Amino acid sequence: MVGFAPGGGVDVTARIVAAALGEHWGTSVIVDNRTGAGGSIATEITAKANPDGYTILFCQIGSHAITPARFRKLPYDHIKDFAPVSMVGSTPNVFYVHPSMPTKTLPEFIAYAKANPGKVSFGSSGVGASPHLSIELFKSMTGIDIVHVPYKGASVVLAEVMGGQMQSGVGNLPGGPLAAIKAGKVRALGVTSARRNKQVPDLPTFAEGGVPGYDVSSWYGVCAPGKVPRPLIMKMNADLVKLLHGPGLQKRLEDQGIDVTPSTPEQFAAHIAAETTKWKKVVSEAGLVRDRL
Repeated sequence: MVGFAPGGGVDVTARIVAAALGEHWGTSVIVDNRTGAGGSIATEITAKANPDGYTILFCQIGSHAITPARFRKLPYDHIKDFAPVSMVGSTPNVFYVHPSMPTKTLPEFIAYAKANPGKVSFGSSGVGASPHLSIELFKSMTGIDIVHVPYKGASVVLAEVMGGQMQSGVGNLPGGPLAAIKAGKVRALGVTSARRNKQVPDLPTFAEGGVPGYDVSSWYGVCAPGKVPRPLIMKMNADLVKLLHGPGLQKRLEDQGIDVTPSTPEQFAAHIAAETTKWKKVVSEAGLVRDRL
């Protein structure tokens, strides 16, 4: 189960992992995109699925940290209703503009936005997803006023910016954004992670671009329904970790700009808990906390 639209970073990464697992298991691993509500639709379906191991979720920062931090009541418990299998890896979001924008660097963009408050718009894959909130954090740390325009998927945002209908956009680096940057179809201004990404080594981080201390990385992993038997969870973990350490899958993911970080189920559970705490503060400061979906 994937909670975001085809073509975006989550989907592209999930399909790479699904293909490797399918080859290893000798069967088809089908990617089922159930989009909407910050990934919570696919998350709810997985939480309520038969706990036989045949339905698993490509869980990520949106479904297992940001959405639980945003909503006081959800139709599932992202901790109790899931059994983390392993983390897959992390990747930065990337902020990019149409080449016609008079800003070639992040400091220039910050200065331009301050000189034109409320006149610059940025697109994202939806309200409350990691790309959106990474720019809300950017806004709060720089004091700029730019307008958020939510779309139904990261690929639509990219198409709008490439076509000049939207001034700027933000999304996970894997997939379309990485290809568009390398092709010169958009001008990337910075990555949100603490370190530069080796797929775009000349692209500075937000911290290097005038926002000291800024650090946001999107992350991906595999989660199963909470009642899946422990031996099955450990079997899936062993298989996935073996593949992630192998040169084939690791290279395919790294070529997309993903820092591969396999883990134990316990390490992944601790990461999810820490990220939920972190994003509760961010969404509260951004005024995005809601009672329910």
